[in-house]
Amino acid sequence: MIIVMKAGATKHEKDEVVERVKELGYKPHVIHGTTRDVIGAVGDERKKLVLQQLESMSGVESVVPILKPYKLASKEVKKEKSIIRITDDVAVGGRQVCVIAGPCAVESEKQIMEAAEAVRKAGAHMLRGGAYKPRTSPYSFQGMKEKGLKLLAKAGKMTGLPIVTEVVNPETAELVAEYADVLQIGTRNSQNFELLKKIGKLKKPVLLKRGMSMTIQELLMSAEYIMSEGNQRVILCERGIRTFETATRNTLDLSAIPVVRNETHLPIAVDPSHGTGHLKYVAPMAYAAVAAGADALIIEVHPDPEHATSDGPQSQTPAVFAETMAKLRLFAEAAGRTL
Repeated sequence: MIIVMKAGATKHEKDEVVERVKELGYKPHVIHGTTRDVIGAVGDERKKLVLQQLESMSGVESVVPILKPYKLASKEVKKEKSIIRITDDVAVGGRQVCVIAGPCAVESEKQIMEAAEAVRKAGAHMLRGGAYKPRTSPYSFQGMKEKGLKLLAKAGKMTGLPIVTEVVNPETAELVAEYADVLQIGTRNSQNFELLKKIGKLKKPVLLKRGMSMTIQELLMSAEYIMSEGNQRVILCERGIRTFETATRNTLDLSAIPVVRNETHLPIAVDPSHGTGHLKYVAPMAYAAVAAGADALIIEVHPDPEHATSDGPQSQTPAVFAETMAKLRLFAEAAGRTL
């Protein structure tokens, strides 16, 4: 259920509603809108009618049931699109298309510094890089771990770019949060519910990737796990799904962009690197994603892709990334956005 407050409701009135929601055994979530606030009451669906009594409280306009299974992520809770602010200068979900770029994995100080400077110079807004790497094979490079986090933080400080890096388990979540500006949940962990709940308690912005076999509803339910713990700053990410097609690494589902836009107020990013798995397809799909309405892009860039420890075939060189960014500005302008 959501409790819709009247325009101009006072803080005292909202606080009283929040306390009453708690007394009734529900968890309150205050969501700020442009004209009025709403308070989501999450809990036992079987007893939700008891919340109707809140309509008599001062400052309450109405109490409305949420029909979608994802309560807090639904547009029923918030009509206008959420803008997830990362820093004073960087946000996801506004008019500007946010570009996140960098190598799949942090490999050395020289490599991450070169990559960071290159993507900053080309106009990227955030730096990506993996310090912890969940890999299909136990023999593949698993990441530099905390040393990699420290190198990422150094590169971010040098360039002024916020950093995005992956969290792979609840045990290291707090450590990663000490260094990262945005916590990434990868495709293999997108239904790791204990991890999602842990991330929801950390209050850092989250980039939640779609699982390779997940439906859009399942993606939104994963976002709900994070949001139900109090963290409303979730960015969804389409990164391709597994189909019978073998010409590309995954099938990049760009139709997910308008579907997500219709279902939720959360912004959506697109990862054309993992979505295609081939360098020659990354730029075209990045352009298509912007045309379809993506709020952000995450693109792999490596100073020396031929010697990358992971995902070299899909990584752009700094020169190719600079060309991609130049063309992206034209697509963003045509879509009524900026870059």
